[in-house]
Amino acid sequence: MMDEHFLPRTTRREFLRTSGKALGFLALSQVAPSFVTRAAATGSPRPDKDSPILVLVQLAGGNDGLNTVIPYQDDRYYNLRPTLGIPQSKVLPINDLVGLHPSCNELHRLLSDGKLSVIQNVGYPNPNRSHFRSMEIWETATDSDRSSQTGWVSRFFDNACAGDPSLDPKGIYLTSQPPQIYDTDKFLNVYGASGRVSGKKGGNRDLLKSFATASGDDAPEPAHFLSHTYLDALAMDERIGKILGRNRSEVSYPNTRLSRSLDNVARMIRGGLDTRVYFVSLGGFDTHSNQAGRQAQLLEELSGALNAFQQDLESSGLDDQVVTMTFSEFGRRPMENESRGTDHGTAAPLFVMGSGIQDSVIGSAPHLEVPKNGDLKHEIDFRSVYASVLEDWLQCPSEPILGAEFERLPIVSRQTG
Repeated sequence: MMDEHFLPRTTRREFLRTSGKALGFLALSQVAPSFVTRAAATGSPRPDKDSPILVLVQLAGGNDGLNTVIPYQDDRYYNLRPTLGIPQSKVLPINDLVGLHPSCNELHRLLSDGKLSVIQNVGYPNPNRSHFRSMEIWETATDSDRSSQTGWVSRFFDNACAGDPSLDPKGIYLTSQPPQIYDTDKFLNVYGASGRVSGKKGGNRDLLKSFATASGDDAPEPAHFLSHTYLDALAMDERIGKILGRNRSEVSYPNTRLSRSLDNVARMIRGGLDTRVYFVSLGGFDTHSNQAGRQAQLLEELSGALNAFQQDLESSGLDDQVVTMTFSEFGRRPMENESRGTDHGTAAPLFVMGSGIQDSVIGSAPHLEVPKNGDLKHEIDFRSVYASVLEDWLQCPSEPILGAEFERLPIVSRQTG
């Protein structure tokens, strides 16, 4: 039996932070009985074509941008990286100045087909080299000297999804812990699919049931909230389990973790969920030593997974509904270190993928006139990328979400009608 003293002291905010970490999922609803009844049903219609979807791919650890989008015509690049510099003969050229890492063959094809945009030198003023703080800045869209409040995607939900009659989760993450993009004091529907409990005997599912039945009608409010929340989680887990089981792709995905995550995202989109933002992550980019082989492996995984995902969307006729964007907390320093790696830096490129790409390369090649142990200077504020995606893809005013106006970039457009 559960400790009766635990539930009354547990607040909604504490539950939001801890339940996703412990169980790998989070399903929140303010009207539990009707949600349980409706969410348990399967066979929902395909999502409305007027509801664009954003898929966020986190490159956790700080991806080295200079060896991802390579200024292969700049001798200073090779002077700064005598062992890590990618030889010109191996670079996959984008234009006369920059090219992709040789592990990015699929991304290079997507770029040639007009389905990928490379946005160079993305960062923010007064950069912070702490993994935690810099990722917090990216996920909350705040300045480095401001106290973060809520995730920028949660603010999008507040502004664009309020009053939506659908009870499907507006955000789904396929990571072990809920990302801060969804952090909010309001209890929007957010679900973590990576730690699903469907089909498992005992373990998490039994724990869910014990929470769901732990309190009666007269229990204190936090206990009542937990009971309803876990009932919601059970119903949503059942529904998503069925969706994942019966919406398999005709496309062959590589056998990698990121590919499996994106395969599941595609299945959920095909299955008719009204989810607006999906979040997946690929870790391991904190390459302080022996970077060459590790980053090559990670970029190959990224390239193959994104290509398969885009092919899957196209084969399902969903490619005009989905845009995928990568981001990382920071880039690396331009000078390699004594361990044949790179240390925490600042500006780096990111990718946006979809069928509505407007411009294949945005921003200038990195300026490598930097002092020893210096950093790259960012050219594009990451919130300009967010503003562009919000306005031009998600069709939502960006200023209420980002707190200010930011320059919009010709990244992606959505054709309607």
